[in-house]
Amino acid sequence: MLYAYTLLQPDIAARVRAVFPILGTPAGLAAETTVCAQMLQAVSRGDNLVLEGPLQDWSENLRSR
Repeated sequence: MLYAYTLLQPDIAARVRAVFPILGTPAGLAAETTVCAQMLQAVSRGDNLVLEGPLQDWSENLRSR
């Protein structure tokens, strides 16, 4: 979740990924996919609309892995 909320600030998002090396591992990808889906559902309900673009980009990135 922390990573998702930093997507609007790429430098901080990169630091989060560096501090939590589990992100990007098979277990981390499962968690990232779950969080991304949950956040996109929240956007579809009108929450955190500012994150819609970055979340869509993240979702595409996750699908390509």
